[in-house]
Formats: sequence, structure tokens, C-alpha cells
Amino acid sequence: MSEDTIFGKIARGELPATMVYEDEHCLAFRDLYPAAPMHILLIPRKPIPRLCDSEPEDQALLGHLMLTASKIAAQEGLGDAYRLVVNNGEGAGQSVFHLHLHIIGGRSLSWPPG
Repeated sequence: MSEDTIFGKIARGELPATMVYEDEHCLAFRDLYPAAPMHILLIPRKPIPRLCDSEPEDQALLGHLMLTASKIAAQEGLGDAYRLVVNNGEGAGQSVFHLHLHIIGGRSLSWPPG
């Protein structure tokens, strides 16, 4: 899998995105095709293709992503009512092979999701 994805290009500033958060480890931007009123994508700067491709040395980064997702949800006014989604692999719906979390909210979400 190539490290040169659309998300890699956004992370390097080669493609525009509506940023909502940025730090030295990750960045977050609004999804172009939102599944809910609030749909933000959170990506690590390190190009990890899928969650299952992460290594033991990525443990702190993965924890940082989870904590950052909560921070972004609060910043965006979602409070404690939001969903985090990680699709791992094409069969699970992953279409961009750069690890990313979907932060989804702003409406009532049903279960199962699909």
C-alpha cells in the first residue's frame, strides 16, 4: 500500500482541507462527504495504512488519537454524544489507506450502523 494517499497529501499541505485541529502527531479536518451533521476525520501524521499495520511502538500515538478525538468532539460541541469509527481494510469500508478515525455526531445515531 502506498504512503502517498490523499490524506498524506493533506498532511503535507499539498491539498486543501478544512482543518479543525492540528498538533505534532495528528491533524483533523472536515469530511467532504459527511455521514452526519458533524463528521471529522482525524489522521496521524505518521502514514500507517491500516490499524492492523500499527506496531507496538505506535501505542502512544494510538492513545493520543483517542484522547484527541474526545478533545475535538468537545471543541465542536458534541459533548459526550459522538461515535468514533475506524474501518480496517477494504472489506470493512476503508477507502483511503492511511489510518483515520471518523468522529461522527450532531444527530441521533442508531445501532447497528450498517
